[in-house]
Amino acid sequence: MTALCDLLDPPDPLDALDRRIVNALQRGLPLVPRPYAEAAAALGIAEAELLVRLRALLERGVLTRFGPLYQIERAGGRFVLCACHAPADRLEAVIAAINAHPEVAHHYARTHHLNLWFVLAVARLDDVAPALARIAAAAGVEILPFPKEREFFVNLYLPA
Repeated sequence: MTALCDLLDPPDPLDALDRRIVNALQRGLPLVPRPYAEAAAALGIAEAELLVRLRALLERGVLTRFGPLYQIERAGGRFVLCACHAPADRLEAVIAAINAHPEVAHHYARTHHLNLWFVLAVARLDDVAPALARIAAAAGVEILPFPKEREFFVNLYLPA
């Protein structure tokens, strides 16, 4: 599991181009047929180089996930915030079981009885219950869903 301090102070420092990429892409990707090509052009590099650099940042753990965020509900899908209690002696196994599912967008560890939270992302509302049942069975924990009631725009930007 990656600690927050690892994200703030990665083991391998970022070079100037990696910093430019991270800073630029936090602002979003264009909604065009080839978003990486357009983003690369704005950075003054080739699309292939941008993709190689993004893969390397993911492999090094500098980025844990990368991609655009959409209002999935407008397309019929759902994001659901979920929580569970993962016993300390099984925490890593529960995290691995949860993260093994492609519907899991990302997870957060917390110091609370409900010590593991994650976001479920599915293409259809009807996919929520079956996905949660599969994840709960694989992880061996009860999953508590917290469907979204309101949405807030935070515009979080962390310059590298």
